Amino acid sequence: MVSGPKGLVAAATRRRVLKAVDDLGYVPNAAAKKLRTRRTRTLLVTVPDITNPFFAAILQGLEDAAHREGYAVLLGDTQHDADRENHYARMLRRREADGLIFLGHRLPAEAEVLVASARGRAPIVNGCEFSRRVGVPSVHIDNARAAGEAMAHLYALGHVHVGILTGPLASPLSRDRLRGVTTAARAAGHEAQLTVEHGDFSIASGVTGATRLFRTRTRPTALFCFNDEMAMGALDAARHHGLRVPADLSVVGFDDIRFARHTNPPLTTVAQPTREIGEGCVRLLLDILRGGSRPPASLTLPHEFKQRASTAAAPRPARRRARRVP
Repeated sequence: MVSGPKGLVAAATRRRVLKAVDDLGYVPNAAAKKLRTRRTRTLLVTVPDITNPFFAAILQGLEDAAHREGYAVLLGDTQHDADRENHYARMLRRREADGLIFLGHRLPAEAEVLVASARGRAPIVNGCEFSRRVGVPSVHIDNARAAGEAMAHLYALGHVHVGILTGPLASPLSRDRLRGVTTAARAAGHEAQLTVEHGDFSIASGVTGATRLFRTRTRPTALFCFNDEMAMGALDAARHHGLRVPADLSVVGFDDIRFARHTNPPLTTVAQPTREIGEGCVRLLLDILRGGSRPPASLTLPHEFKQRASTAAAPRPARRRARRVP
């Protein structure tokens, strides 16, 4: 009432009202405002693994962008559990949040109804993954191209036998990275020399997968891991088996998490623009909420290949046989 157009309230009256507001410590009723506007000024964000430092960096960018626009962020750690994903999606359907950003690869079943009925303008955005079948816009990098660049780096160093440690192939980004790998290997004439193991993006699966690759008939001279945590596990497995990195084995990761440059040796990897992914998700979601003239397009952000000390020229065959893991 005291913030209306000038001239509707006398200056003296305005001053008395403002003083009373200050003396009483009055705060506007946010719940009542939400009822009037049907907006909560809250964005719901779900992450499949809150302990993963890759997601933590995205969340920082996302939180900062939401704060600048006057939105709060409600964070849910789904732990790859479909029931948890649906629990949070139901909050969106009950209008307990204005929009949903999910950082996993799976659109919750509870959100599919919204997507089907909204004709491309459901208040839902995906971060990191990209699949046209999901039907929502995404912010991501070109994973196939980035994986191809990593393989080209290893082939330029003379590596022929390359071991691949993927993430779960239910994830579109894992499938895209594997497609980039096979395309690069085929172009180099080395597709038959690829050896593939599947991991789950954890350090433990990096240890397990690398150990299996070391025990193949022709041990790879290089490993390409589909995230940095698995690459860290591979480095640990290499030390356990007496393999020197990069003299006996080159290792490449993906993501460039904040620990990657501090491994021993520092990890060669593909850097994703994590903060920009978070910020881009907020921009896309707010565009939907503000009723833009057309559904927002997905954003493909640039990546960067970071060459560090974990890769080097392929070892000579004699050395490779001498260092074979039993």
